[in-house]
Amino acid sequence: MINRFQLAILAAALTAGATATGFAEVNTSGAAGGSAAGRGAAASSVGTGAASVNPSGASGVVGSGGSAAAGDTSASSLGLGATSTAPSGSSSTLGTGGSAAAGDDGHLTSRSAVHGNGNNLTGQSMDQAHEPGGVWSKSHTQTHVRQDELSSRTKSMAHEPGGPPVKSTTDSTINLGR
Repeated sequence: MINRFQLAILAAALTAGATATGFAEVNTSGAAGGSAAGRGAAASSVGTGAASVNPSGASGVVGSGGSAAAGDTSASSLGLGATSTAPSGSSSTLGTGGSAAAGDDGHLTSRSAVHGNGNNLTGQSMDQAHEPGGVWSKSHTQTHVRQDELSSRTKSMAHEPGGPPVKSTTDSTINLGR
């Protein structure tokens, strides 16, 4: 399971790498995150993004991820997308994945997929774990790479009986302004 510390390190590395292009007219970067805890349950999420735009092209990267845990269940998901354009052409990439875990009596669901073409990529990872008695953890990440906009959203939730679910949501969006 990816924890918040590992995601923060990934976010810092992405931000540093994306803004180190030099000689750009516009460089932007940012990071956001949150966490929540309740009666025996916890959820956290983090997101990052960076862009560089100059007369000869543009590049951007965006990502988000999160994790949740309650009882003997846990779930995490992560998405990362990037695009780069130049007079000689353009390229885009997107990756997503996640995991879920539960005790012996638990039920797991973990699905990830990427669809689209070079100008419009969409990825989604949905991961959840349930145990008898109403204990569950879920994490869902959606990432989009479009021609001028990159976005990633993660929502993580966990529930332990006796209280409301705890939730953490992070949205990251980068607009290349072209």
